[in-house]
Amino acid sequence: MASNEIPPRHPFLENDSALNDFVERWTLGSLPKSSWTHGAHVGVAAYFAFDHSEEATFSLMKAGILHFNSCVGTPNTEDSGYHETLTRFWSGTISSFLRAGFASRFEAVRETVRLFGEDRDRHKLFYSFDVVRDRKARREWVEPDKTPFPGFSPASWRVTPTTSV
Repeated sequence: MASNEIPPRHPFLENDSALNDFVERWTLGSLPKSSWTHGAHVGVAAYFAFDHSEEATFSLMKAGILHFNSCVGTPNTEDSGYHETLTRFWSGTISSFLRAGFASRFEAVRETVRLFGEDRDRHKLFYSFDVVRDRKARREWVEPDKTPFPGFSPASWRVTPTTSV
């Protein structure tokens, strides 16, 4: 596969219409649970980050994930569902990446998914512990302990633990 090709498992990247339909179905909570993959998380975050600030992208993603999980029966608990640290991490990472500027939302989403859509373990560059399974990190933002995020300052964001977990 050429470096600019999107893996075929992301049908929401076929065209603008498919992307908009995907985001709308996710927002409404009518997207099949099986379609909500890591690549889909990345794509939706890029969709919002294209024309929103880091904090607004995070807020949209947090509210959307909590709502979607509720709609598809995924409990938001200390051990499953919404994850505060990973949502902030990816919202900031994607927002920082999109600062490079893209001609269109669709181009921005395609390139972001190409770069990060299969990179489920990127957080390991910044955390020395298992942030995915850490209950505190699931409930509230936990600063990276290994290396800081370049060009990304979530510490300036209003940090409040989620009450839905």
